Amino acid sequence: MAEAKHKEEKVAPIGTNGETPVADPPAGTESPLAAELEKLRAEKEELLQTLVRRQADFENVRKRTERERHEEGRRGVERLVLDLIPVIDAFDRALASHEDPGFEEYRKGVILIRKQLWDAISRHGVQRVDADGKMFDPHLHQAIERVDSDDYPDGYILHVFQDGYLFHGKMIRPAIVRVAVHPAPEGDSEAGVN
Repeated sequence: MAEAKHKEEKVAPIGTNGETPVADPPAGTESPLAAELEKLRAEKEELLQTLVRRQADFENVRKRTERERHEEGRRGVERLVLDLIPVIDAFDRALASHEDPGFEEYRKGVILIRKQLWDAISRHGVQRVDADGKMFDPHLHQAIERVDSDDYPDGYILHVFQDGYLFHGKMIRPAIVRVAVHPAPEGDSEAGVN
């Protein structure tokens, strides 16, 4: 009888890795392991999404910091340029005031120094506003004097008192100019009174 009992006992099959395989639960019922597995998968997906968001946030902060650092550097250069522009103006006035041939060697040295200074600041994005002989543009020029003239078109710049400058396309100092205007006809002033 002992042999009969022994024959009826079935030994569970052993898997390839030495473990006893887990039997699939009957259809319609979910085992606690499957529920735990689903919960862990959902948690993993949530953590993965959080990681992706954090990486995107980090990249945005890095780009913003880099952009702010670049802009701060540009503002520093702009402040320095604003301090150096009056020095260029002084060189221009000095060169314009001395035409004496006895000072020609001195004049050449001053021209060279002015050119070196201009080259240094122009490499950083400074441009001179070319105003002489142009038409008045309120975005680039500041008119401090109007001269009645029929010889020039209305708004023509007759004289530049002080050069204007742009820094990377942004106006940092407008050109100060004298502008030609056509005189108003005598009859217009009387018509406005009536």
